Amino acid sequence: MSNSPLADAVQAALPRARAELAELVSFASVADPRLLPSQECDRAARWVADALRAEGMRDVALLDTPDGTQSVYGFLPGPAGAPTVLLYAHYDVQPPLDEEAWLTPPFELTEREDGRWYGRGAADCKGGLIMHLMALRALRDNGGIPVNVKVIVEGSEEQGTGGLERYVEANPELLAADAVVIGDSGNFRLGLPTVTASLRGMCVIEVTVETLAGNLHSGQFGGVAPDALAALIRICDSLRDREGNTAVQGLPTSEPWTGLDYPEEDFRADARVLDGVDLPGSGSIADRLWARPSVTVLGIDCPPVTGATPSVQARATALISLRVPAGVDAEAAQEALVAHVEAATPWNARVSVTRHGHGQPFRADTTSPAYAAMAKAMREAYGRDMVVSGMGGSIPLCNTLSTVYPDAEILLIGLSEPAAQIHAVNESVDPTELAALAVAEALFCREYAAGRG
Repeated sequence: MSNSPLADAVQAALPRARAELAELVSFASVADPRLLPSQECDRAARWVADALRAEGMRDVALLDTPDGTQSVYGFLPGPAGAPTVLLYAHYDVQPPLDEEAWLTPPFELTEREDGRWYGRGAADCKGGLIMHLMALRALRDNGGIPVNVKVIVEGSEEQGTGGLERYVEANPELLAADAVVIGDSGNFRLGLPTVTASLRGMCVIEVTVETLAGNLHSGQFGGVAPDALAALIRICDSLRDREGNTAVQGLPTSEPWTGLDYPEEDFRADARVLDGVDLPGSGSIADRLWARPSVTVLGIDCPPVTGATPSVQARATALISLRVPAGVDAEAAQEALVAHVEAATPWNARVSVTRHGHGQPFRADTTSPAYAAMAKAMREAYGRDMVVSGMGGSIPLCNTLSTVYPDAEILLIGLSEPAAQIHAVNESVDPTELAALAVAEALFCREYAAGRG
């Protein structure tokens, strides 16, 4: 990290940042009341609102979005005539999954021997909010904040229910800004400053197959009675071809990625692929991650192995997600996926499909002045040149912002480098990355203000 008053201020603030992140991580703010009480999200939202007020922000508000969750907004005025920068993060998190697989409690921020801070949301994306706060504090202590600042902290990003997107569409003046820094992506590699220029869109469907009025004895009826679970397995298998490529009719399958390469050996290490296991699909790793669709069976409702009886199943359900690259309409892709499922259902089984939320893909303009300012800031903060990468994940709000505010310059940075293991057990953040990105964001605000002055 660079040697400068800003960097010194950020470094000195790390103990406070750790304490604040520990408080925020302690809220089990999974935005799905089926899994954890909604009060945890309410507590996290109030914590965020209090933190923004403590920074002197005006108009701090808990926004009731149409999906029943709350996002938190605040505004900090800058010098007269200064540009406005919108800073984004989200406080909702993924479920902890198998809590027994966590080496330390998921909702208790814990520093381990490797120096990383472990806890659900530490990187994705409660750490993103702490990064924003650290940058603003460093600027305030070193000459002042040179831009108008708006902060929006979403409460349902991980659920993909679209509440904040619809709120912004109905209230377009709220988040209007000259530049937007989305703190919800990550460096391509720890210590390699990266902006993400491309995001895949996502849609989700729930598929239920029914074949019988009730389960049957597999010895008495098996082999002839139509098995709903077997039918569902056939449907899921049809979603990929023999090589493992997504095989939903109407979706592109051969588009190349023309940017940063992703060596296979690096991907294998990042993904912790077991020795001897092949990678599905064709084309380069970057092609498959950032330029092509990807289908994933997220879960199947069926009897668990422990306690299962010798029965032919009458009903089975799967949750299926589809990621699509920039240039593909997510809603149209969802309809193509539904049509594929219906056509692939065997034995005239009864199939019903519930469409869940979808978000459009995003591609940024990397030639904008904001990118030039961020490149200069990253170079000073990290001592090396910034790279531009894609990301296979989805942040639906990005496409909404680019539509509602077509002149806004949108950049994506964040703490979710590969070792962070976001969405998995033992999620963590590297405090050196948190500090370096906070410095970069502070420097960006200075560079962007100077360039617009």
